[in-house]
Amino acid sequence: MRLSTAVYGLELTTPLRISRSTMARRDAVLVELEHDGLVGRGEVVTSVYYGLDVPAILAALGSAEPRLTGDPADLAGLGLPPGVAAALDSALHDLRAQRRGLPLHALVGAPDWADVPTAYTIGITAPADAARQAGALAARGFRVLKVKLGSPDDLAVVAAVRAAAPDARLVIDPNGAWTPEDTVRALERMPWVDAVEQPVAPGRVERLAWVSARTPVPVIADEDAATAADVRALAGAVSGVNVKLAKCGGVSAARDIIQAAGDAGLDVMLGCLVASSLGIAPAVHLTAHARWVDLDGHLLLARDPWAGIGGEDGTLRVSGAPGLGVTRR
Repeated sequence: MRLSTAVYGLELTTPLRISRSTMARRDAVLVELEHDGLVGRGEVVTSVYYGLDVPAILAALGSAEPRLTGDPADLAGLGLPPGVAAALDSALHDLRAQRRGLPLHALVGAPDWADVPTAYTIGITAPADAARQAGALAARGFRVLKVKLGSPDDLAVVAAVRAAAPDARLVIDPNGAWTPEDTVRALERMPWVDAVEQPVAPGRVERLAWVSARTPVPVIADEDAATAADVRALAGAVSGVNVKLAKCGGVSAARDIIQAAGDAGLDVMLGCLVASSLGIAPAVHLTAHARWVDLDGHLLLARDPWAGIGGEDGTLRVSGAPGLGVTRR
């Protein structure tokens, strides 16, 4: 099995501001595994939050190459950063699905594909700009909008988005910027939102539970739900968990978390980092298992170097080709 890599930049159409940072671009590393005439692909993106830059990614990939067995399940024992493990896991699943002539979703337990709406993220901005974006997105066909919060204008922003896109489902995401008391007060003003994601700082599950007990709005854990063990500990504390392949380590780990969530009575959101269609594709093939789908990272790019999962009109679609089903533009 031969590993090769390539580095390219991903520029955002508009800088994305959340409560802890603003991002205008990031780098991506293409991972290709060649075996028996087939090539499996994955992508890992740089992330300040996850402590990954290009040298760290390439070093981790180099250390992993001589230990690859071809079985995605064996990646868990290599001690890799989750984002790097996720890219290798993607390439191995892509190879396995191609070898069997199946699209990845069929390989991982969902033989019948159904097109699925994805949320589109509106970053922290002024109410008027949020309304402008929401109206334009609704006109393009988006039925789910995710609104980043964490500014003094939070309530006005959500009101503006709802007025501009009255038929859209709204998910709000303060990225841990609110206190538990702030969260409950805010949700009393907007009990109609579809969910609130990680409203309080991670690390104190009892605070999420306190909020959940005081609002009918579903509370989704993100940073507090990185592993299957985390999810089991969240049973009864929240309504759902956000599963990101770059956070948990790939399709194999995500399937374990999804199973743990189901056992704990929790719903699943499939989320992502800003990445190309190649980086988003593995999660798209898992959408049959999710109540909320927030796989818009490729849609935020000025130029996506890959294609094959749709989303431009608010709906994700796969090609049906074996493997991930993505192609170079």
